[in-house]
Amino acid sequence: MGRLNDQVIDYYDSKTQAKVPKQDWMREKMLQDYWEKGTQSRRSKEQWFKVNLDILMEHLHVLQWRHGCEIDEDTDGNIKFVSGVDEYSYDGSEFLSFDEKNSRWIAPVPAAEPTKRKWDEVPILNQYTKGYLEKECVVWLKMFMGYGKEELKKHSPPDVHLFTRKSVTDHSKLTLTCLATGFYPPDIEMRLRKLRTSLPEHLVTSSGVRPNGDGIYQLRKSVDIVEDDKALYDCYVNHGTFREPIIIEVKCSILLTNKYFLLPACM
Repeated sequence: MGRLNDQVIDYYDSKTQAKVPKQDWMREKMLQDYWEKGTQSRRSKEQWFKVNLDILMEHLHVLQWRHGCEIDEDTDGNIKFVSGVDEYSYDGSEFLSFDEKNSRWIAPVPAAEPTKRKWDEVPILNQYTKGYLEKECVVWLKMFMGYGKEELKKHSPPDVHLFTRKSVTDHSKLTLTCLATGFYPPDIEMRLRKLRTSLPEHLVTSSGVRPNGDGIYQLRKSVDIVEDDKALYDCYVNHGTFREPIIIEVKCSILLTNKYFLLPACM
């Protein structure tokens, strides 16, 4: 998939075997020739992946490739190349990465050494990779930013919910969960607190910021608590769309039991 500032702008998989737009502005701005050439390029890369996976694997394994560039834009609109990335991972671990400053491949594991030596023996390949990252990638990035500038400016505030359920690991406790969903950009601050004091992160289970699949994001944090203490907890959330942070508390009401006792009930 192609990503621009955390937004998916195009997509390809082995089932459809077609590069397709994921943003309306990409569909409107890019000519059909772009999608046809992109489809052929992705199909070629798919075949390249299959060949290399056959070399690497005996059972089920995953080879991933990530490449792109980062730029800086001054107040006058001038673009400056900052850095480029072209890297491969195998089964979730680093396998090969390109050092664009020195035009060479880095092999962090012994298994990658043969591939590193083979690729470094083809100077034109390294020159092309460096040129793509520093020049062609920047041209594409600048063009996409221009086409999608209105969409990229859009921000979406999170919906925040705080709720409890019985703990699955300790039935004498509750699991308190804070969920923020539907937000963009993905930068967000969330803290579970007791008596306004943030809980240490090593005590909290976090999903990490995850994409919802539609260009927005979600984050979930949980902690097991004593049921009688749940009214002492809250969830502190701050996002770029807020004028000030919000604090969600566990809501409590007073219930009248059949024995005429008043009891607090917290949702």
